[in-house]
Amino acid sequence: MIPSVLPTYNRAPLTFVKGEGSWLIEADGRRFLDMGAGIAVNALGHAHPALVEALTEQAGKLWHTSNLYDIPQQQALADKLVAATFADTVFFTNSGTESCELAVKMARKYFHDKGQPDRTGIIAFEGAFHGRSHAAIAAAGSEKMVKGFGPLLPGFTQVAWGDHDGLHAAIDDTTAAILIEPVQGEGGIRPLPVQCLKGLRDLCDEKGILLVLDEVQCGMGRTGKLFAHEWAGVAPDIMMVAKGIGGGFPLGAVLATEEAASGMTAGTHGSTYGGNPLACAVGAAVMDIIADPGFLESVNAKAGRLRQGLEGLVSAHPGIFEEVRGVGLMLGLKCKVANTDVVSAAYDAELITVPAADNVVRLLPPLTLTDKDIAEALKRLDVAAEQIEGQKRT
Repeated sequence: MIPSVLPTYNRAPLTFVKGEGSWLIEADGRRFLDMGAGIAVNALGHAHPALVEALTEQAGKLWHTSNLYDIPQQQALADKLVAATFADTVFFTNSGTESCELAVKMARKYFHDKGQPDRTGIIAFEGAFHGRSHAAIAAAGSEKMVKGFGPLLPGFTQVAWGDHDGLHAAIDDTTAAILIEPVQGEGGIRPLPVQCLKGLRDLCDEKGILLVLDEVQCGMGRTGKLFAHEWAGVAPDIMMVAKGIGGGFPLGAVLATEEAASGMTAGTHGSTYGGNPLACAVGAAVMDIIADPGFLESVNAKAGRLRQGLEGLVSAHPGIFEEVRGVGLMLGLKCKVANTDVVSAAYDAELITVPAADNVVRLLPPLTLTDKDIAEALKRLDVAAEQIEGQKRT
């Protein structure tokens, strides 16, 4: 008999009832150190007082009106994002998947309105994850994502990660945009080298196509910059955002230049809930904290300490771990044993981690974690590795 909740998740046998900073409290009272942050969502940890205040204050005033009317909280958050980024304009969504849908529509509509309606192709990359809508799975193209869900939305081409010749060969007169994550998350914590992102920007300019960045997982301070592409000193034409922007409240956005967004006029796109007062009040509070240069400096300092400790962990357990990957507080441990075994052993040590492709365990902690949290995480990962080593010996 099918359960009342559609069984599309392989859930761990854990039930969390409360969160405090970097910690989650299980129903039985155990305290788990959260190094997953809801898959990079709880960027400011659990129950951050500024977010709680913003949410409860707005909840006592107004939750929803719809986008038939002006929404002051939406305008305020859009102004903050425009002031802090390359963007001239913002559309608010509820998730990264919705942001992907609009990014694809925006790129195609741009060329349609420029008198090039055949220019609809989107080039994406092997190992990508852009969500689970039809456009998003067609962009990713992996068998895991698309099997059983055909026919796929046409117009998407996948190029192997790092295949410069393949990328050039994939561009033709029908290409509208290149879509890429500056750091692949689900794909195994694979950062795009700075010189490659610079090269992509130059290539798009040379070919007259749009550069669309998916910063759903790597954005909002996760890499030590407000957005990961800033490390390369370049800017996209369109950018997808979600996860950390709401600090745990469902919120996403598409940021764009005025030129790239020129085709999106009244009636071309919409959202019932997107940009409602509740979500935007929380998002504004998140932005006020994360966009502060001092906060981003602290992220980089913490990232350095965590990475140094992880490198030591790899050296201490060469039969378990192969290498450390990533940037900022978006780090991965490439494993020599099954990554799911490491995740499971970490659960036993009351530590939350997240599996990814390429046999990687992701560490995506709250950006507010303390030095004490870092030391405790390393200690518990060490215990998990020792547990696996003991099982291998027996």
